[in-house]
Order: sequence, then structure tokens, then C-alpha cells
Amino acid sequence: MSATQPLIPLHDTRFPAIRRGRLETLQVNLGYVCNQTCFHCHVNAGPNRREVMDRDTVDLVLDYLRASGAKTLDLTGGAPEMNPHFRDLVREARRLGVKVMDRCNLTILEQPGQDDLAAFLAEHRVEVVASLPCYLEQNVDAQRGDGVFQASIRGLQQLNARGYGQPGSGLVLDLVFNPQGPSLPPPQGPLEADYKRHLGEQYGVVFNQLFTIANMPIHRFGKQLRKEGRLEAYLDLLKGAHRDENLAAVMCRSLISVDWQGYVHDCDFNQMLRMPLGGGTARNHLRALMEVDLEGREIAVADHCFGCTAGQGSSCGGALS
Repeated sequence: MSATQPLIPLHDTRFPAIRRGRLETLQVNLGYVCNQTCFHCHVNAGPNRREVMDRDTVDLVLDYLRASGAKTLDLTGGAPEMNPHFRDLVREARRLGVKVMDRCNLTILEQPGQDDLAAFLAEHRVEVVASLPCYLEQNVDAQRGDGVFQASIRGLQQLNARGYGQPGSGLVLDLVFNPQGPSLPPPQGPLEADYKRHLGEQYGVVFNQLFTIANMPIHRFGKQLRKEGRLEAYLDLLKGAHRDENLAAVMCRSLISVDWQGYVHDCDFNQMLRMPLGGGTARNHLRALMEVDLEGREIAVADHCFGCTAGQGSSCGGALS
């Protein structure tokens, strides 16, 4: 199977047709370079990737923020902080009055050249959405590599020391949970309580909210499922747990996803599957959408979309119901 051939069907899906609401969030993938190589990663990110958003495209993102009126800039990767223009983008977006979210893997805080990252994020009041797939060391290291859990805890402690997650600070620190394998996330509320109790008692770590996100059966995780003969069973699980009431809150209704070259998709998952915005045949570049109102337009869907509507629902902001 080639690197670009989809693992799951992109046509003839039973997923319901949905349309866009008002654009609120511009989610930008700054590149696929990452200091980690995670089992569940739908981006297939890692240290050997070379895709990085250049300065011209970063400036285009800022132009679009000015033109569109989007209120939130959601930065992702890879490790978005490894893009050399990350800090300039954050500074200018904040000057525009845009809320900035950084999807941080925590271990990046210990990478060379990132010694002052926690201070920078706090100075610009960036919301940190930090990935920690479990509160137990053995489970995290099994998914992400030896030593990742302890490095993540040190990263959380750095952020706490800067005020993140502390009552009254206004510095938001949210954590993200992913299941270990092909199963639905457990209920978000009770799991958040477990996280807060364990991390607080064992490590003195505090945070605001826990987001539970289903693993998407694409790229690295999808390939592993296919290798194990479990891909179809996982897709059947997602389809069987679909709930129509989750459709109103899926992230793609209020978000567009921009890849490292500036091409636009309905969500980050569609981006990884190279599905054009709205399900067309031609890719749309951000520069062509400067004066385009996307509200009411069709959203491209395929079978992986059931990952967002199964059970309690799953999105970049956690459970939907």
C-alpha cells in the first residue's frame, strides 16, 4: 500500500450529510516535524518529517485572520513549536486580539532551544492543550516511548509554575486523553476526576479540563489496525455507536483546517486524508478564500467521521455530549 492510498473508504459512506455554520476557529498545522513518534498519531508525525510551513504561508494565515474575523487560532502539528515562525505567529495573532491555542506534547518543553517556551506561552496568554494519553506512567510510555511520561510531568510542572491551571490565573491548561487502542473513550467527567486526583496527589500537578478524543483509524494507527486485522472491526464499532445528536457540535461546522502548504480542509483528519474542502475534486488554497463566506457549505465526510460522533462524541474540544 502506498503512503498516499487511503486506509478507509472515502466514498459511499453512510455518514450523514452536514453543512458549515459560522466560522469561529482557524486550525493551522505548522508542519509534521515532531520530537515524538506516537502510536496513535493520525498525522504520522515524527523527527524525520520535513514538512514545515514557510514564512509566506504564515503571513497568509495572519491575513486570513484579519479578513475572516475568526476569533480562535488553533495551532497544531507535529509539534507546532518546532516551526521557526511559531512565536512570531503567536505574537501577531495576539496583537490582533485572537485567542491562540497551542496543542503541545509537553516533552517539547525540554527540547534544546525551548527552555523559555513555558514563559513565552504564559506571557502571551496562550491556551495550552497538552496531550497526556493516560495518568499512568506505564501506559504513556507504551504508547509514546520510554521516559515520555516523566518528561511530560516535568513539562506540566513547568507550566504550573508559570501559573497555568492555577485558580484565578486565567492561564488555561487542558489535557487530552486518547484510548490505548481501538476502543471508545470512557466518559469524560469521571476520567477527568481520576486524572486530577492522581496527578495532584502524586506529582502536585493541576489543570483545568480533560478532553477525551477517539483515535482516528488513519495513518500510523490505521496501518497498525489493518496489520492486526482489526481495522474493519474498529470502523464497525464507531459506526454502531454513532449518535445523531452529536452532529450539531462536531468541530468541522465551525472550523477550517489549513495544512503546512496553505491548502484548506474541513478538519485536521480530512487534511491527513487529502480530502479537499467541501468534498470537491480540486484543492482550495487559503489565498483563494479571503473574501469567501463558507457558512452553509457542504462538509466532506467519509467513514472516519464516525470517530467524531460515536458514543459521547469526540472533537478537538473533547466529548460533545
